Formats: sequence, C-alpha cells, structure tokens
Amino acid sequence: MAKVYRVGILGATGTVGQRFAQLLENHPQFEITAMAASDRSVGKPYSEACAWKLPGTIPANVRDIVVQPIEPPLDCDIVFSSLPGSVARETEEAFARAGYPVISNSSVYRMDEDVPLLIAEVNHDHVGLIDIQRERRGFGKGFIVTNPNCAVVSFAPPLAALHRKFGVESCVVTTLQAISGAGYPGVASLDITDNVFPYIAGEEPKVEIEAQKILGQFASGSIIKADFAVSAQCFRVNVVDGHMVSVRVDLKQTATLEEVVAAMREFPSLDLYSSPKQFIEVTDEPSRPQTRLDRDNGNGMTVTVGRVFPDTVFDYKFVSLSHNTVRGAAGSAVLNAELLISKGLI
Repeated sequence: MAKVYRVGILGATGTVGQRFAQLLENHPQFEITAMAASDRSVGKPYSEACAWKLPGTIPANVRDIVVQPIEPPLDCDIVFSSLPGSVARETEEAFARAGYPVISNSSVYRMDEDVPLLIAEVNHDHVGLIDIQRERRGFGKGFIVTNPNCAVVSFAPPLAALHRKFGVESCVVTTLQAISGAGYPGVASLDITDNVFPYIAGEEPKVEIEAQKILGQFASGSIIKADFAVSAQCFRVNVVDGHMVSVRVDLKQTATLEEVVAAMREFPSLDLYSSPKQFIEVTDEPSRPQTRLDRDNGNGMTVTVGRVFPDTVFDYKFVSLSHNTVRGAAGSAVLNAELLISKGLI
C-alpha cells in the first residue's frame, strides 16, 4: 500500500486554499490534517471560517478541522502554501527551516536562484536545486518549491515544446486573465462588468521573466535561463476562470506548420495521479479554444492550444488556454508534490 502523506494548507480559507481542499478530497497520496489561516479564522472549524466559493460544498473531510495559526509546527508532513506575498517569504522560510517541504503558489521565491520554479512536465530536472537550497539556507530536511504565475502556465508548455524542438528566438504574449486570478473578492463588479482592464499590477514583469527560468537548463548547480526575450501585455477580462493567451513566436530553426503542431501534441505528460492524459491538446476547430468550453479539459490540468497559423510578422501565432486556479495554481502545486514523492525528495 502506498504511503499517505499528511498535508497542511497555508492560507486555507482563500480561493486557492479552497481549491487545494477540493483537489485533495479523494487523493490517494494525501490526507489533509491541518488548515492554517489568518488570525480572524484561527480556532474556528474550517466550515465556519471559510466562505466557500467553489462549485459544490465544502469537502466533508475538512469541515471540522480547526484552523490553526500560520506558523510551525503543524500536524503534517507537507505544506501547501497559498499565502499572499506580503507574508509568504517569512512564513514559508519558517516552515522550511522547521523541516517541512513547502510547495508554494506564492510569487516571492519564484526567481530566487536556488528555488525550483516547476511545471512538472517541462522542467522536472530543476528539482536538483533542492539539495543546493538546503545547503545554502541551512534548511535540513525542509525546502521550498514554487509553481509559476497562473498566466505563464497557460503559454509556457507550448512554448517549451517549440523551444525543445526548434529553439525560440523571441515571443510576444497578450494575456486575457480571468477575474478569479485576483482572488476574492477581487475586482469590483461595477469595474469589470462591460469592461476590460489593460493593466494588472506587477503581472507583466512576472510573465516576461518566469518562462525564461522554466525553460532554462539546470547545469553546474544553477539554472541557465533560456536565451530568448518575452514581451507581455496583461489584461483582466470578464470571465470567472480560465486564462487565455495570444502568442506570437519566432523560432531559431525553420519548421513547417505540421511540425509545430506535432511538437505540441507529442509533448509528453507524466504518469502521476494528477497528470492529464494529454498535457497539451491542440484543437483544429477554428473557434477554439474557448474559455468556458475548454478550461476544464483534463480535469483542469490540460493546456489547450488552437488557432495555430503562420504569422506575417513572426514565424507562428497561436492561442493557449489553461484553468488558472487548477493548472495555474493548486493543481500544479499538487502535481509538483507528486513529482517530488516520485523522485524520493519527500
């Protein structure tokens, strides 16, 4: 019988914390044993502390768990963090220093040189940074692993497929990001209704630099970032879930349209519990992907690509879509934990 790991969730009452609770409800490798949140929730049963905003009801296995302070110790083996950046750096380090593997959805450690920034299917070899991180920071058994910005997850996988096969010279991305990406209560309804925001604070720099680290090479104890430029504009649009990205890309090698599509379709998934059967699904339908129709592909873990065509300025253009709170947040973190277990690092 496979070992079942006890899980603690930091920021458990928020949007991503709720998604962790939902995704882990019947997971064969994980059992939620601890929930931690801000002072106003501490001491309350999760069902009382949490204003549940996802479809369905609060999972029965977490309803009666009493919310704890966001500090070690917690009664768990692994910590999933969905903390806001304002408290994540200090708190996640405290848990790692106390010996916990910390799988973080926060942005604060993503670009640290000794912290893996993982899309499990794309750069799983970057977990080699963990031993270096432990030594440099004196963490002992603990460590921190991060997953990317939710918009980056939408386009980095097909970009990785092209970079691996042909090399990427440069790309321009325009993101159309769901309102759930702003958390709860997020964007005021009177601001987003009948409207598009052409600015998300701090988002464009993250989108421009994170893909370079993810698609970089782990060598000699560090990540050599991918040598291509990304230019990004980020928009908030009036859909609940699902980040769509318009991508234009120049390749280092000449490739036919058929070769470009094949590189994406053939990019392998992993054989882990949360892995989708098809990691990158390329649709030939001229009006797809559509956010409402395709964000839940592969239980929200598939990246769906469409509108793949030669471009008149760059080499190729395409549209890419992923579910921002599943593949772009909690689902990626859970998959990263599964990967770390499979490699004997947890």
